[in-house]
Amino acid sequence: MDFGRVITAMVTPFNDQLEIDWTRVEPLVDYLINEQKSDGIVVCGTTGESPTLTEDEKLKLIAAVAKHAQGRCRIIAGTGSNSTAHTIEFSKEVVKQGGIDALLLVAPYYNRPTQEGLYQHFKTVAEAVELPVILYNVPGRTGVNIDADTTIRLSRIPNIVATKDCSDTNQLSRIVFGAAEGFTVYSGEDSMTLPAVAVGCHGIISVASHVIGKEMQELIAAYTSGNIKRAAEINAELLPVLTGMFCAPSPAPVKYALKLKGFDAGGVRLPLVHLNEEDENFVASLIK
Repeated sequence: MDFGRVITAMVTPFNDQLEIDWTRVEPLVDYLINEQKSDGIVVCGTTGESPTLTEDEKLKLIAAVAKHAQGRCRIIAGTGSNSTAHTIEFSKEVVKQGGIDALLLVAPYYNRPTQEGLYQHFKTVAEAVELPVILYNVPGRTGVNIDADTTIRLSRIPNIVATKDCSDTNQLSRIVFGAAEGFTVYSGEDSMTLPAVAVGCHGIISVASHVIGKEMQELIAAYTSGNIKRAAEINAELLPVLTGMFCAPSPAPVKYALKLKGFDAGGVRLPLVHLNEEDENFVASLIK
């Protein structure tokens, strides 16, 4: 299954009481598809503040996004946790709702399993669900790296079809050329978009694509069409935004950037906090 080149890890819009703003969910989906040219949307990922969403909120949000997208882009639901049994239970609830193209499963965080533990976790979950599974390797948040060899091993499980990997180009390259045929590799680091594509990754699962999605599509298209010079130029132009969206814990910077662009997705839930004045000014300078 082709999930596209640029997939946006969607923020969760909140109102002034930091409840999900259901009036903003559908307009946000339309904005990401129509204006930012997202090929896919991840719902309830890290950028969607999944750690502070309740299960009921997650189920309703995933259902709402899938229903409104109506096949216009791929919908990927973040259902992973650091409990294998809980991940299976919640994933099955999401699958029952319908309308989802794949599940995004983050590496178990905090309990720091071995490589064999990681393999058995993902294998067990994948075998318990019918949807395609995308692995999510983000060592900076989870405290554990899914090694290239483990990802390659997992790629041979039929419905584990892709990975979002936030590691360096060495690991990405090893996965690209060692994984099973048809397995798709995405970078999860916005600033690595061009280097990742250069070593064979299919695209990016992105935060910055909320505000420069069209330009990121142009960047990848330039490289894949052989216009390396133009790709490098676009990359240089975009790099301040690609890195600047992480000047403070995400998604606070990108939510503020969205507000500056005319789409107010609200604030962030504790323990995250709103940007300070210095960071606001910095993000504003990037958007201008």
